Amino acid sequence: MSEIATTTKIPAPAKTPKKKNIIYYLKKDWILYLMLLLPMAYFIIFKYIPMYGTIIAFKEYNPFEGVFKSPWIGFDAFKEIFGMSDFYKALRNTFMLNLFDLVMSFPAPIILAIIINEIKISWFKRTSQTLLYLPHFLSWVIIGGIVLQVFSPTTGIIPSLFKSMGLESIAFLTEKWNWLFTYTGVGVWQSAGWGMIIYLAAISGISPELYEAAEVDGAGRLRRIWHITLPALKPTIIVLLILNVGKIAMIGFDRPFIIGNPQVYDFSEVISTFVYKVGLQSYRYTIATAIGLFQSVVGMILILVTNFIAKKSGEQGIW
Repeated sequence: MSEIATTTKIPAPAKTPKKKNIIYYLKKDWILYLMLLLPMAYFIIFKYIPMYGTIIAFKEYNPFEGVFKSPWIGFDAFKEIFGMSDFYKALRNTFMLNLFDLVMSFPAPIILAIIINEIKISWFKRTSQTLLYLPHFLSWVIIGGIVLQVFSPTTGIIPSLFKSMGLESIAFLTEKWNWLFTYTGVGVWQSAGWGMIIYLAAISGISPELYEAAEVDGAGRLRRIWHITLPALKPTIIVLLILNVGKIAMIGFDRPFIIGNPQVYDFSEVISTFVYKVGLQSYRYTIATAIGLFQSVVGMILILVTNFIAKKSGEQGIW
């Protein structure tokens, strides 16, 4: 028998797609990149370029000599700060007020979002959302005026109501512990509605089929919230918690300054008001910059630690 030689064709190797360079993507999505220029310019101009000013914390800054010509003093400003007893009081109050805010204000938008999501009457749902997030757009100056009108010991609505009922008036703004709970409650009222929108957006991404299947299986409303809504919100809650913990060393100036008063100085004096009094009113820009740098470093450490703990516990962190 003659052997018939058969030849098999080896397929040619598939051509690897040519790697596209940056020019290709710029031409393809140039509109998106053009839209990105404005926010990038904002962060570069107002966030990154001013970072060179942090060197003021290590110099005896003189406005007439400028940043670069002012003499270096090393860590002397930090040594002076850590030697001030008022600084530790302001630091303690900053952490305390932010912790109260974290405990009270953080769960509030989650609860509100779940309640709003469970409302079936559409017009009542829309009206409630609008009324709840409107306080976010009020400035703290206006809110401070409202707080004074409502809680003022002499002319406030609530103390006057207590007096008319023959009850003992509560010093909401002049006793430090009462002031602390008033401060926290006002913060919850101002911020909860705005934070609610984020969680409502996350809830809107949950498939309705999950709720329908759970209802068919006999799960009640609370069971559906516990086993469907909350697990779906978990990634959003983790990310926002990390961001809030990172800001625990930072505090705005307007809220404690406007709501506070000399009678509750032991609780209302925070780092931002301390910087205003010691750093800016006394023209000690080096001290003010050093405190700001200290806050930023502490905030960064807290974010890294919280993100690390979240990832170690099996959750997805920010990065």
